[in-house]
Amino acid sequence: MTPAWRNALNAIEDLELIVDRARRKVYESDGLTALSQVPPLVALPATRAALQAVIKVCHAHQVPMVARGAGTGLSGGATPLADGLLVSLAKFTRVLNVDIEARTATVEPGVTNLAITEAVADQGLFYAPDPSSQIACTIGGNVAENSGGVHCLKYGLTLHNVCGLTILLADGTEVVIDREGLWQEGLDLLAILHGSEGLLGFVVEVKVRLLPQPESIAVLMAGFSTVESAADAVSAVIRAGIVPAGLEMMDQLAIQAAEDFVAAGYPRDAAALLLCELDGNREEVEEMSDLVSSVLLNAGAVSIESAEDAATRSRLWLGRKAAFPAVGRLAPDYYCMDGTIPRRHLAAVLKAIADKSVHYGLQVANVFHAGDGNLHPLILYDVSVEGQLEKAEAFGADILNICLDYGGTITGEHGVGLEKINEMCRQFNTTELSTFHAVKSAFDPEALLNPGKAIPTLNRCAEFGAMHVHRGTEKFPHLPRF
Repeated sequence: MTPAWRNALNAIEDLELIVDRARRKVYESDGLTALSQVPPLVALPATRAALQAVIKVCHAHQVPMVARGAGTGLSGGATPLADGLLVSLAKFTRVLNVDIEARTATVEPGVTNLAITEAVADQGLFYAPDPSSQIACTIGGNVAENSGGVHCLKYGLTLHNVCGLTILLADGTEVVIDREGLWQEGLDLLAILHGSEGLLGFVVEVKVRLLPQPESIAVLMAGFSTVESAADAVSAVIRAGIVPAGLEMMDQLAIQAAEDFVAAGYPRDAAALLLCELDGNREEVEEMSDLVSSVLLNAGAVSIESAEDAATRSRLWLGRKAAFPAVGRLAPDYYCMDGTIPRRHLAAVLKAIADKSVHYGLQVANVFHAGDGNLHPLILYDVSVEGQLEKAEAFGADILNICLDYGGTITGEHGVGLEKINEMCRQFNTTELSTFHAVKSAFDPEALLNPGKAIPTLNRCAEFGAMHVHRGTEKFPHLPRF
């Protein structure tokens, strides 16, 4: 007999339900394909009223729900539940309003990241956060993971570029949160919702901040003979008083993969390269370019190429933007990590990752947001070879623990999801995790929204054996203070 909640869903207008298993299988995972579960049912509402009706039915029947955007996430956050409903927001693709005077755009959650900039480019504006998957990833997912991208060093993460959200709570209640002005008293609900991974509500509307396109842009590409000198150069640029629009790093394996894939003109013999984008008015960009070139040479750069015309800039960025698929050509599978560390420890952490690569016998390509210490090591493996997936997962856990050892965090922009839930037990103590659960309960008392993700239970942490790590002690006491 069909459950009553399914019958209730069938009566909702503007709602497509996917029951065919072959079609449901498309939704079995996000980009972290090692964690998969074919959903028992997929709902695709076409209107906010339909989505609200779906949520109310699930709430009434206590059916857990998982929201899904484009499925480009990399931590298992959109992995379906075996006994719940997967709700796709793929049909919410409208740009609702563009306010040129206020420099804001209001969009639905299924609008892709790149589409926002494309919608306002003729007005001389752009939307700053730009994940590598920006052609496909959606703004609702960006809010859920607090995504960054190449330009997050200067312009911030999604949180810093969103000034309003409309969400539906677990019972269907609509809540509007709008940040008017520069300062508001009380709890910053926008900050809480960013990076909440679908645990607190369904995002149905996002008001983003738009910025004027800079007058002048220059991209410097510097090649280095050692990874250590490239890593140290990152801190040297920041110490010089420069905050680039973007400061990215790639190691030799990633460089060569990108060259083979898109022929971006990278120095194939370099052990590492830095891409540094500078923007502003013409005079300050010229001044900054000269200063950064000098800093990079003093830090050990063996080659520097400067690009100011749009075509050459695009070519240099193409290799970085295509790095993930490029590395994907080197092995049948790769496992992408997402730890973040203080910049000054880049060289030491990259050395530790290299040592682990030897230990596990698995290659790793490093492509990452060097300016803000957000690492994206890509561990190469072959799932068809017995034991390699387990090795890759153990290697990835070691990388996250290395980040914690150096005063960092287990995620920068990919989220916790299912992938890093055990490492949460090491990063946070009992009191901190209890606070997370309290926030979750305040928004979703019945725990119907994406249950089992992101926040481990205290019992899980006790079983994991990591809860004692920070209790009653200063975190990372062996490290120098910032």
